[in-house]
Amino acid sequence: MKIETIIVGPLQVNCYVVYDETCLDAVVIDPGDEPEKVLKLAKSRDIRIRSIICTHGHFDHTGGINAIREKTGAKVLLHVDELPVYLQAASHGAIWGFSIAQPPHPDQFVKDGDDISAGSSVLKVIHTPGHSPGGICLAASGIVFTGDTVFAGSIGRTDFPGGSIEALKISFRKILSLPPETVLYPGHGNWTTVADEWRQNFFVHEL
Repeated sequence: MKIETIIVGPLQVNCYVVYDETCLDAVVIDPGDEPEKVLKLAKSRDIRIRSIICTHGHFDHTGGINAIREKTGAKVLLHVDELPVYLQAASHGAIWGFSIAQPPHPDQFVKDGDDISAGSSVLKVIHTPGHSPGGICLAASGIVFTGDTVFAGSIGRTDFPGGSIEALKISFRKILSLPPETVLYPGHGNWTTVADEWRQNFFVHEL
């Protein structure tokens, strides 16, 4: 499995391109803006984007979906509980002063425990509500893409519609229950590890 990180948009979202280096099938996680960067990378690596995975439906994580789907035919994957949030992405962005095209209706809904493949590489869905009702993390061997559930030293905010601090406590515990050496790739900011978050994350006291 190869992981490429592209920082996109004014809110500096980490968009991840994950692909199998042998067959060159890829998934894109949270293409929030600047889809041309993702498409340029795909062309330069000669990779085929098969799926676009949304860790959640907020506008800063979904704004680039339309262009990538149109160019590649990739399927859009979303947790079913996140659909009401996802369908408000454009209007939510407008409230914050950002103009994005409303992303297309998802092609497939995922649930906790599902596997998403990119060639021989597999990402397992972990339902982690709290920041949003259908938020998910994506786990592979020794790594987790955490979306806006866990950041280095912090957590996702819970004051948006559908957010829940009580749900986030449970989701946070799920991620910090993983082996300490697990590398966490968040939706914003630098990567971290489970061990580091036990030491530095202010939310640990909630456990």
